[in-house]
Amino acid sequence: MHFPLHPETPIEGRTLKDLFAGRDYDPDKMYLQMKARMDDEGLPYGKRTHTYNSRLAQELGAWADTKVGGEKLHDLLYRAYFVDAKNIGDIDVLIELVIKADLDVEDAKSALETRRFKDAVDADWNKSKQYGVTGVPTFVAGGYGVVGAQPFETLEALLEKVGAKRR
Repeated sequence: MHFPLHPETPIEGRTLKDLFAGRDYDPDKMYLQMKARMDDEGLPYGKRTHTYNSRLAQELGAWADTKVGGEKLHDLLYRAYFVDAKNIGDIDVLIELVIKADLDVEDAKSALETRRFKDAVDADWNKSKQYGVTGVPTFVAGGYGVVGAQPFETLEALLEKVGAKRR
């Protein structure tokens, strides 16, 4: 499901310093905590200085979900944003990722230009509001939720709470 974390972010992005100004957040401390979690799981994670508007990336992701092999694009979007610190609000960046995913470039451009998947993303945004989602990622099971990147043990406890059986 798509979620509007910071939909007011301009297409050119904004610095994390500006985003967290006046709030009790230390972007460097947050990075180190997240980097340690990602390293523990063997996942790549880079240092970002900016946040970018993800609306078009979400619409492109919804488009990719309708294509054979579209899941490749989701991995590339993750890497572009969280590892390579690229602006995923920039259409040229998005098209580069479509090419890397070996998906139909002209169809992707058309989907972005016509905003063909706008309604699908809007529906997700509305659903996330109804569910009370306040951050990403949010994990929901059996009416309970956990917000934010969490260690395995926290997710395991959520599933145990709702009666999931070990396999």
